[in-house]
Parts: sequence; structure tokens; C-alpha cells
Amino acid sequence: MEEFYVYIIHSQQKEVFYKGYTQYPEKRLFEHNNGMSRYTKGKGPWKLVYLEMFKTKREALIRERQLKKVNPKYLRWLIQQDCNLLKK
Repeated sequence: MEEFYVYIIHSQQKEVFYKGYTQYPEKRLFEHNNGMSRYTKGKGPWKLVYLEMFKTKREALIRERQLKKVNPKYLRWLIQQDCNLLKK
């Protein structure tokens, strides 16, 4: 069974959040930290701060779209919630 993840990474240096989806969170974080992503290049180092799992790509894309519309205050709150797999 495939699993899809919505993730949030944070750059303390630039005080910026980036939201995305992937099947391989560790690989994706490596890509962000090594200049392989156009938007995040040069803004790191990046730290994975939020991870949420979905059973379908469609569900993950819908959630990613939702998160791209919210403000940083909400993201900081969300990172502390139990739905964050990194908190378990």
C-alpha cells in the first residue's frame, strides 16, 4: 500500500515555512537542503517540523493546498498538535 505525506519544513535562517507532499519525506528533505528544489534553494538549512500521512495522493494534495493558504501563526499551532507524526 502506498502512503503519501504532507510535510512542513522550516528555515530558521530566513524564518520561512515551506509546505509540500511526497512519498519519501527523508529524501525530499535532502533535496530541499541540497539546492534541488527551486523555491527552497538558498533559503536553508531546512528542518522537517510537520508530517501527516494520507492513503491517497488526492487526499495529500487537498491537504497541501489547504496548508498553503494558512498563516504562519496557524502553522506554528499545527506543528504542536497530535496529528503531527513527528510528535509521536
